[in-house]
Amino acid sequence: MEKKINWGIIGCGDVTEVKSGPAFNKVPNSSLVAVMRRNQEKAKDYATRHNVPKWYTSATDLINDPNVNAIYVATPPSSHEEYAIAAIKAGKPVYVEKPMSVNAVVAERITQAAKEHNIKLSVAHYRRGHPIFNKVKELIDQNHIGNVRYVSSLICNKSLTEETLKIPKFAWRIDEALAGGGFFHDLSPHQLDLMYYFFGDYEKVMGIATNQSGQYKADDMVTATILFKKGVVFSGVWCFNGSMEVDLCEIIGDRGKLSFSFFDPKVPLVITRDDKTESLLFDPLAHVQQPHIHKVVDYFLGNGPNPCSGDEGVRVMQMIDSISKK
Repeated sequence: MEKKINWGIIGCGDVTEVKSGPAFNKVPNSSLVAVMRRNQEKAKDYATRHNVPKWYTSATDLINDPNVNAIYVATPPSSHEEYAIAAIKAGKPVYVEKPMSVNAVVAERITQAAKEHNIKLSVAHYRRGHPIFNKVKELIDQNHIGNVRYVSSLICNKSLTEETLKIPKFAWRIDEALAGGGFFHDLSPHQLDLMYYFFGDYEKVMGIATNQSGQYKADDMVTATILFKKGVVFSGVWCFNGSMEVDLCEIIGDRGKLSFSFFDPKVPLVITRDDKTESLLFDPLAHVQQPHIHKVVDYFLGNGPNPCSGDEGVRVMQMIDSISKK
């Protein structure tokens, strides 16, 4: 059993700059020792700025580095399968970014490969590690607002300008071949996985996905209704062509309500019960993946459970597929 996780990152792009990359050196028994990016200049620059000892332009070379004993796949979803399975076959545990893949079939292949080779696999549904969402789960589990009846989630973003759509970090997210299905596939795993985390498995999913604005080919308006096995009904809207920014979730029980934002740390968790309201504000995280990565490291070292398994990642991808299918 390993005593320390020495990470190699495949795809050291925007998501790794602050959200995840620095956290690998801040978690106990964890170090970031190598990064890979096809562009040599960008790979070297990232390694220099983040004090990473080695950099590569080949994923195969990084995976086969004997000092690397765990792989973080942070490329666009279209290449998650290739790199995750290559790492699995090399005998190295894998932490794969969300969305887990372009669709559930691919996610299942990654998960099955990990099982067949007896290799640990975790999915970066990292909001499970945030104090605010663990407080929400605690309140639900303790029946603080009674039996949960209904969840309403609204994510609304303004339409992007033509200039913004040409910026690489936005452009790939609306390329269905790379991302799977536009901004919905990029953002909905956060909401849908938290619902799975809060309420467990589901039995029915329905959705409407369409392109209203014609700015690009991917869907820019998506709605979903989900019936969870516990009887909770979820209703979600993802609008990416609106005139305002909205990020609101309300969980309604037969004795109260919880309201919160998925993305804005300045918005408190509001707890309403018996006509009394309490607001809880949580400190923003310097690196939003750090609590989750801490649990992944513990899991890889045999010191804790898997914070988000491949099977759970597959179920979330199945939700996404059911919602967005034409």
